[in-house]
Amino acid sequence: MALDPQDEMLEHLPSLRAFAMSLTRDRPQADDLVQETIMRAWANIDQFQVGTNMRAWMFTILRNCFYTQRRKQKREVGDEDGAYAAQLSEKPAHDGHMALKEFKVAFAQLRDEQREALLLVGASGFSVEEAAEMCGCAPGTIKSRASRGRKRLAELLNLADGEMPMMTDAVTLGVVLSKPAA
Repeated sequence: MALDPQDEMLEHLPSLRAFAMSLTRDRPQADDLVQETIMRAWANIDQFQVGTNMRAWMFTILRNCFYTQRRKQKREVGDEDGAYAAQLSEKPAHDGHMALKEFKVAFAQLRDEQREALLLVGASGFSVEEAAEMCGCAPGTIKSRASRGRKRLAELLNLADGEMPMMTDAVTLGVVLSKPAA
């Protein structure tokens, strides 16, 4: 009497594990490889032809899994300590929205002259001289308005001396910083 193919799969576990160990030379990797093999065989049991060699079919699946993993590993970047991944991380978008909302409220509380100076010099990227010409005042006046505006913004945003705001866009940072963000 022939075994049910799913029952027969269990009989081949020891030889599959030995084959996996010979390929990987690492117990945890071998166990993972056997597990992947069993999962694929189970999911594709309808493709197994009853009466053929179950052991050979499963060894073929294991071998194919092993070489698929090897090809993937060649394309992957090793990053055991997480240094590379840390460089790729991105701040959550909601933090930026909250910071921008707080910034808008604080920015609206500035005097008109200070907002104007910060927008021209910080956000729009005009030089102090160009902004002074547009406003009809001396360059020193624009510098003073921008400086006082930045100081007031820092107070309203509860920023300590030298602390960077949690802004994500260059325009907003340009308003807050004394030099436009790159």
